[in-house]
Amino acid sequence: MRLKPGALLRFYSLCGILVQVAATKSKARGSQGQFPLTQNVTVVEGGTANLTCRVDQNDNTSLQWSNPAQQTLYFDDKKALRDNRIELVRASWHELSISVSDVSLSDEGQYTCSLFTMPVKTSKAFLTVLGVPEKPQITGFTSPVMEGERMQLTCKTSGSKPAADIRWFKNDKEVKDVKYLKEEDANRKTFTVSSTLDFLADRNDDGAVVSCRVDHESLNSTPQIAMQVLEIHYTPLVKIISSNSWPEEGQSIILTCESKGKPVPEPVLWTKDGGELPDPERMVVNGRVLSISFLNKTDNGTYRCEAKNPIGRNSTEYVLIVHDPNALAGQTGPDHALIGGIVAVVVFVTLCSIILLGRYLARHKGTYLTNEAKGAEDAPDADTAIINAEGSQVNAEEKKEYFI
Repeated sequence: MRLKPGALLRFYSLCGILVQVAATKSKARGSQGQFPLTQNVTVVEGGTANLTCRVDQNDNTSLQWSNPAQQTLYFDDKKALRDNRIELVRASWHELSISVSDVSLSDEGQYTCSLFTMPVKTSKAFLTVLGVPEKPQITGFTSPVMEGERMQLTCKTSGSKPAADIRWFKNDKEVKDVKYLKEEDANRKTFTVSSTLDFLADRNDDGAVVSCRVDHESLNSTPQIAMQVLEIHYTPLVKIISSNSWPEEGQSIILTCESKGKPVPEPVLWTKDGGELPDPERMVVNGRVLSISFLNKTDNGTYRCEAKNPIGRNSTEYVLIVHDPNALAGQTGPDHALIGGIVAVVVFVTLCSIILLGRYLARHKGTYLTNEAKGAEDAPDADTAIINAEGSQVNAEEKKEYFI
């Protein structure tokens, strides 16, 4: 039987379709163990992101990378999107790696790697772009600041993603009690962060370094820092230092007036007991030092040192007592006069006691009855004598013995 040319053409087409279907089914059965593998990537804005898609088992099936807008970037080793920032790193049956340089915030999103099996298999990789915070700035500082005034320093940085962290330090010691504010930028992707340090100016803060430190994961553990040196003006603090803790007559003494203030205090003013120094020849003032030579008792008194600057004035006092060296030396040995006085008092008290005792005994004479009393002479024995004496005691003449 002879076939018509049209029928023969339809026969060949049908055979081709059957062969293609059979090949596709065979390929599908062999690709069931094939899966593309990707990883999420984090990159700093302006850096380079490397996207890698791997397939452990691949029977020459094509790989493709596409961006969040589903635009094909690379199909195997063929570049599909005209973007000079996108380059091919490696292309094989088991891997398709590309790089995106000078990454911007708009590049962030979900990228897709596709393995063209039946059906097509995909793997997602999320590209995170970190916004780098701008260098911080400290505002609100005026110089100089008077002691006791309130200071409010504000540190601000913009462009961070996610929001940066701000910390305050004073001479490397962290200050905890601060205010923190976070605002979204106009691009709705990055943040502006500010922090305010509020405190009262103190003289101890003069010359202190206040720093604002911005920490962010995009900075690779190298924070951005802004610094400000404080200048505090305050009234003088005055103190007098003596060169002699026990001044004596004839000696010398040096009184030094130490004054600390900002601005630096003017030359100090020395006074004695509220008036001028009485003896300029012996009392010499040289700057902040008062020297007094050949001390005597007339130098005793209250010496005042006063210092002032444009902020105010302050003073302090020193009480000078000049000691007698002879009186001090006499006190070092035994006081013979005191000892002699004590001995005399003891002797006088002893004599007085003896005299009083003698007079007491003279006034109180002792009276005794003896065996010579009347009625006892004729008694034959002692018992009879005692009885006779008792019976005649009223009328008998008594014999008395006196003792002085």
